[in-house]
Amino acid sequence: MTEAVHFESLYRTYRSYALSIAYRMLGLYTDAEDVVQDLFAELALKDTAEIRNMKSYIAKSVTNRCLNLLHSAQKKREEYIGQWLPEPVAGAAGLPELAAEQKDTLSYAYLLMLERLTPTERAVFLLREVFEYDYGQIADITDKTEANCRKIYSRAKKQLQGSELPASPVSNERQKAVITRFADAFLHYDPNTLLELLAEDAVFISDGGGVVRTAIHPISGRERIIRLLTSPKAYRDMRSWKIQMSELNGEISLLFIDGTEVKSIFCFRMTDAGDRLQDIYNLKNPLKLEHLQPIIF
Repeated sequence: MTEAVHFESLYRTYRSYALSIAYRMLGLYTDAEDVVQDLFAELALKDTAEIRNMKSYIAKSVTNRCLNLLHSAQKKREEYIGQWLPEPVAGAAGLPELAAEQKDTLSYAYLLMLERLTPTERAVFLLREVFEYDYGQIADITDKTEANCRKIYSRAKKQLQGSELPASPVSNERQKAVITRFADAFLHYDPNTLLELLAEDAVFISDGGGVVRTAIHPISGRERIIRLLTSPKAYRDMRSWKIQMSELNGEISLLFIDGTEVKSIFCFRMTDAGDRLQDIYNLKNPLKLEHLQPIIF
């Protein structure tokens, strides 16, 4: 086997795995792609015969790159204007879990939940919960002791207590039914339907990144959210754009398209019963929407 053929085989075999780790670690798909590209650029120049376990090597390399990136971006995150939301991915993003059993760990709400953890807690938690490494393997990947990894994992679990996610994923059909009604109520300033669709303690979170005007703080409570969504002035621009229902992060979302450009999205977290919207995430930061442009049709 030539070196070029061998490298191509490695790329096909491990790219999606590396991307799955990087995206969950960073919450930014474009940065995750950059991390993976850098890793394989390094592998192209490396004698891979000396690597005994390629999958573990990939996991360690990606994790460490992501940790370095998260630590260097920490100050930028702290200075971020308004709320920070993850960068969503479409179904064709090269993440096989979007159509598999683990797709709930790629949900928008799950990624946002992970933001409560420090970079190291996030790494240990994901390696244990999602990628099912044992503590000895996690210790090797993170260059920490096994006992320390157990403590970090336990601390991360405590940090995430109270971060309720639906007990089981809501079917796409049920999501479509609720979100279709929501879209119609939003477009027609219909407070009565919104009252039926929103959970009483619903939360609305916006991210404009300081580039586009949005609510800087989360809006809690059904009545306050309805007042915002039915305001004659708020979201007037979005009502003039085309709406497209698409699958992002394995869930049904709404895209708002001006011409050929995705300008805004609504992602959702539904209640356990799947009949109401628990949280609404409105992403308008154009830097986090650029990679979605190809999914318009």
